Amino acid sequence: MRDFVTIVSGLPRSGTSMAMQMIAAGGIPPLTDELRTADADNPRGYFEFERVKALRSDKAWLDDARGKVVKVIHMLVPELPDDRAYRVVFLDRDLREVVKSQSTMLGRSGKAGGGLPPERLMAVYEQQLKQVHAWLSARPNFSVLVVRHAELLRDAAAQASAMAEFLGGSLDVGAMAAAVDPALHRNRA
Repeated sequence: MRDFVTIVSGLPRSGTSMAMQMIAAGGIPPLTDELRTADADNPRGYFEFERVKALRSDKAWLDDARGKVVKVIHMLVPELPDDRAYRVVFLDRDLREVVKSQSTMLGRSGKAGGGLPPERLMAVYEQQLKQVHAWLSARPNFSVLVVRHAELLRDAAAQASAMAEFLGGSLDVGAMAAAVDPALHRNRA
């Protein structure tokens, strides 16, 4: 029994859904509600749990998260309470690719973005990531494994092995690596 909550986090469009797919394929059950269904931007699904969005006011669902994996967007990680152990798999993707992927997704859905030029948005994200990583490093109940998106695509087997070890072992590393589909890496820097 994994006596901790596994968190997958990172910026939007940084590979968090892919990491969720990997960890679920490896054998850790995902905490999802399947409300957000697969689409052209995430053809294998988003693996989201809607209650995470209300984490500031609703933490009760965390009681059901021990031994499971749940996706928490980077800016909500500091809302996680210090009353339990967490292992955080944090996705790190080239900010140019993140912004390009977000722009593509917004364009496909017909939605307008926040209006920030890409360079400014990347600077905002860089600052947010520094804050979140500083917060995480100051919390003894949070263990963090940073997974670089490019390395994950380049050597899925090695990254799957590192993730499995970080998450306590006894996961199906082959199934985790097989969950990575480099053909879905469509927004390159």
